[in-house]
Amino acid sequence: MATHRFIPKQFHNTIGSHAPVLSVGDGDTVVTESLDAHGFDRHGRKSADGPNPMTGPFHVAGAEPGDALRVRIERITMIRATGWTFQVLSPNVVNPNAVGRFPARVVTDWIIDIAAGRARLAKPPAALRNWSVAVEPMIGCFGVAPATGQAITTATSGPYGGNMDYRGFAAGIDVLFPVSAPGGLFFLGDVHAAQGDGEIVGTGIETAAEIAFTVAVVKKKPIGWPRGSNESEIFTVGNARPLDQALQHATTEMLDWLIQDYGLDEVAASHLMGQAVRYDIANVFNPAYSVVCRIGREWLTDPMP
Repeated sequence: MATHRFIPKQFHNTIGSHAPVLSVGDGDTVVTESLDAHGFDRHGRKSADGPNPMTGPFHVAGAEPGDALRVRIERITMIRATGWTFQVLSPNVVNPNAVGRFPARVVTDWIIDIAAGRARLAKPPAALRNWSVAVEPMIGCFGVAPATGQAITTATSGPYGGNMDYRGFAAGIDVLFPVSAPGGLFFLGDVHAAQGDGEIVGTGIETAAEIAFTVAVVKKKPIGWPRGSNESEIFTVGNARPLDQALQHATTEMLDWLIQDYGLDEVAASHLMGQAVRYDIANVFNPAYSVVCRIGREWLTDPMP
């Protein structure tokens, strides 16, 4: 197992079977950097075009279609003292008759105090002049090459992952992706210094970051949608539009997980899920919405070997 330090020089606005920028071994750790969603780097220089330019792909030795790729987010480190958001809610998250009350959507700058772990508006409205938010870094867009040789824009998401914008994709999380291409071909980027559920202004606090992650190949592990876990819970992610279809994908993936790994059948899993499931609306701005289905570990027995 090795640790690789990779400084990216090229970026992709699609997730697909692009030529790998680095080949790593099963169990290796990579330390790399990402641009913000408009392609600006740690120095505020324009290094790529948007949307969401991705670092990668990383080829993982031994990963083959039908396997799963486990990615552990070891850390996400702020490396730039500025970020940006839009300043009004997205039109699709409010009643149609409320849209006319908003001014035009423009980019708004934020100051990221890395030492204090707080972020604040550079030019706040009077009512928010003393307001700031905790810096809680998350990865907005990451995943593996999709099936059938597709190259899909980083503006959206699907079974392979992509632009899910789930605030739970933070340091300490393990995420499982379905492998559809040799080597998996893992991409990542679009780090947010902070974001509320749903990404309802159309962005998080977009910025550049340094990311450390570890990869592992899980052989013969066919899964349909991204799965995640931490010390307290397991979760699945469904990506689709309309919102109920995203919920259906996430719920079915959790059902399948409980049957495959925890020894339950459809009836037992249904009873458990009916009482234990919690849902998060991860994103309702992107072309595909994202819904997360969570179950606390206190509801679960140890997974089957």
